[in-house]
Amino acid sequence: MTTARRLARDALVRIEAGAYSHVVLPAMLRATDLSERDRAQATALVYGALRAQRRLDALLAPVSARPIEALDPEVRASLRLGAEQLVQGVAPYAAVDETVAAAPRRARGYVNGVLRALARTGPRFAEPSDDAVALSYPDWIVERLRQDLGAADARRALAAGNEPPAVTLRPNPALVGVQELARELEGRGAVVEHGRLIADALAVRGVGDPAALPAIERGRATPQDQASQAVVRYLDPEPGERVVDVAAAPGGKATGIAERVGATGHVVACDLRAGRLRLVGEAARRLGLANVCPVAADGRHLPLRPGVADRALVDAPCSGLGVLRRRPEARWRVDPGAIRALPSLQRDLVVNAAVTVRRGGTLVYAVCTLTSSETREVAAQIVAALPDFRVLDPPAAPWRPWGPGGLLLPQDAGTDGMYVLGLRRESG
Repeated sequence: MTTARRLARDALVRIEAGAYSHVVLPAMLRATDLSERDRAQATALVYGALRAQRRLDALLAPVSARPIEALDPEVRASLRLGAEQLVQGVAPYAAVDETVAAAPRRARGYVNGVLRALARTGPRFAEPSDDAVALSYPDWIVERLRQDLGAADARRALAAGNEPPAVTLRPNPALVGVQELARELEGRGAVVEHGRLIADALAVRGVGDPAALPAIERGRATPQDQASQAVVRYLDPEPGERVVDVAAAPGGKATGIAERVGATGHVVACDLRAGRLRLVGEAARRLGLANVCPVAADGRHLPLRPGVADRALVDAPCSGLGVLRRRPEARWRVDPGAIRALPSLQRDLVVNAAVTVRRGGTLVYAVCTLTSSETREVAAQIVAALPDFRVLDPPAAPWRPWGPGGLLLPQDAGTDGMYVLGLRRESG
């Protein structure tokens, strides 16, 4: 029989093998008949264990006869789930007994022994003195952000990356008003708050699987973090305009732009990967947006005429260190070497997209990361490479001036971390 803990164990095993938590967990939950309470418990266990993985392993190591990394994946996942519950204050009889029942039969004795030994060391479990262990990040991420942001802001950003995010919805203005959508969600038992960064955004808790909400199924709303909504707000597309969106998949910003330019405007949504580009088309169809044109293209060689666009957005591939609260397993997958390679790609995408922008038009560079090399350093290179563009003022507080652009740290508004640079092509 499937239980919340067994499903959580199986999800952790699949995520460790390479699956994405935000894809595999909702799919697994939809395939079960678990109650809403059990679904919520499974979700909290999975994301809690992923966020706290390094700290949990540090707590388990002294009471495990074998190294945690040497255990079978199912056993390792069971121990992490049990440890996460103990750390969160779940009574030992429930945390241990029910986790043991969900563990592989062959290893239940071992899981039981390790978790009972760990339970005896609490409930006030030792706090590691090392921030990387205490906050559960690889050493290199902690060191990199300390260098780039300063120790205090880095620690707050990393702590914010461990806070469970609310589901944030962007209402489709053609189909529903903000207050109407808020009342609809509250009628389903959700707790709804208006966004701190984007007043029209709705932060929602207690809704279960967002994809199952009628408002999303019927195109009245789109899940999108406020920081991403703010990028579109900063681009400021107007009705009737033609906009190019480079690296557009999965389509959150492209459809947000399309809602703003209206039926008389057009959004050319480009992405290198045809498989992911299909997500853009699906999102546009769900929202009833016929003005989105998905184009499979390398952003360094766009098949577009010079000056064809009123505005262009380059939401560039990046290390993603600003969105770790949504994808906690990514902290263990990001290759530090990629951060050395990505800035060159980011710069090339923007410089090539600039060719499509008409005189007097706007170009925006955005990345959901926090490293200096992908934000202000790339921005400085872009400005130097585009002398016929002038730099626009960055967004107002809580955004921070950061080089020629603006940086939004996760702790500043309870959102993802984001960087933007705005440029306008001179009309002379």
